[in-house]
Amino acid sequence: MRTSSVGSNRSRRVDHRFLWSARRRSSRGVTLIELIVVLAIIGLLVGITLPGATNGLSSIRLKSASSDVATFINSALNRAERHEQMMEIIVYPKENKLELDSSEPGYARTLAMPPGVHIGGENPVRILLLPGSAPPRISIDLFNDRGAHRIVKLDPVTGVPEVVVPQ
Repeated sequence: MRTSSVGSNRSRRVDHRFLWSARRRSSRGVTLIELIVVLAIIGLLVGITLPGATNGLSSIRLKSASSDVATFINSALNRAERHEQMMEIIVYPKENKLELDSSEPGYARTLAMPPGVHIGGENPVRILLLPGSAPPRISIDLFNDRGAHRIVKLDPVTGVPEVVVPQ
């Protein structure tokens, strides 16, 4: 009779009941606690990253809107000089838009601000651009929902609009 278990059939035998119950347990899916933990981790990650992402989008919208306003003013100046027409820029802070009107019938352009960007001021402002004359000194304040601020200025000496970021 052997006293050692080395090489015996008994040591190689596997308990099939244990394997079957382990397989059945793992094939049931995830438990409710595991699901809650995963959802809590996802919620935490979204809560951490969302404010930074929305702040970045708001800054991009403000930067884009200020560039659009500068381009809008520049196109009005070019049209006044090239077509020798009086141009009128009307700034509507409450409607959050700029309009460009000409002495030419049917010529009108509108620039609406993107969502989250607002024009500073309360009353509409009319700016006349006359051909052959120096452009007026103007500035248009733009704000976003997060409090960032940009100023679009028109320099009467150079006649070039520029975007200024106040400190």
